[in-house]
Amino acid sequence: MIQVGTFNNLKVIREVDFGLYLDDDAEGILLPKRFVPANTKIGDEVPVFLYHDGEDRLIATTQKPKGILGDIVKLRCVSVTEHGAFLDNGLMKDLFVPKSKQQLNMIPNGEYLVKIYLDEQTGRLAATEKLEPYLSNEELTVKELDIVDLIVYRRTDIGYVCIINNQHTGVLHHNEIYRNITAGDRFTGFIKKIYPEDKTGTNRWRIDVSAGKPGYNRVEDETGKIMRLLKEHKGFLPYHDKSDPEEIYSFFGMSKKTFKMTTGNLYKQRKISFEKEGIRLIEV
Repeated sequence: MIQVGTFNNLKVIREVDFGLYLDDDAEGILLPKRFVPANTKIGDEVPVFLYHDGEDRLIATTQKPKGILGDIVKLRCVSVTEHGAFLDNGLMKDLFVPKSKQQLNMIPNGEYLVKIYLDEQTGRLAATEKLEPYLSNEELTVKELDIVDLIVYRRTDIGYVCIINNQHTGVLHHNEIYRNITAGDRFTGFIKKIYPEDKTGTNRWRIDVSAGKPGYNRVEDETGKIMRLLKEHKGFLPYHDKSDPEEIYSFFGMSKKTFKMTTGNLYKQRKISFEKEGIRLIEV
């Protein structure tokens, strides 16, 4: 069964001057000639993305969209009409956002965090800026220390609300942030803590998240990096526990907290020494 808005592996059933028709158990879906992979022949299976073109015909493409059905992605607005806005999703046809699905009126060249959904009335792909109905912290699919996909949603007084695996929300606290982030940024993190939202018995949960991997695993991952950098810089690096967090992140690609944990681990193993101006490799 084919699925609009996702990738499908479909068999080529006939060839015409303007492309190939793919098997959909009906009349076939056109893959325009410009998107046909070289040397494709009848009987081959082709991975294609399915969507409706400007004339409401179901069509196939080998282009890679920026987001597929169910994804939450940041997309740029290319045009607006009285009925809604169109966002660049990386395909020939732009993605429509009805006016009723916008938080505020979208403007050309603005970037917006949206969820891609299938309109029940038209069967077409569309997008909405109103994400809350799709996010819930009642029935959780994650547990503490799980590695998860995070998308920055919005800023608050205590940190940034992040979308977890396109399903839940969690807070990345300010003291866990060691680089500039903005809404729509995507990165890997982990579930730091899960606790009840209140004491009234409601089945809702608060989630704290952190960037990167859990503490000790992260230290193990970063140990080799620091040792390599020390060897590449003649055994000395001018960074220490008083160094600016931004400088540490810029050079090592890690937070100051991770840097201190990792160098502390190396010091205990007697692989480095601490000096006033930095860290030094101990020659064995």
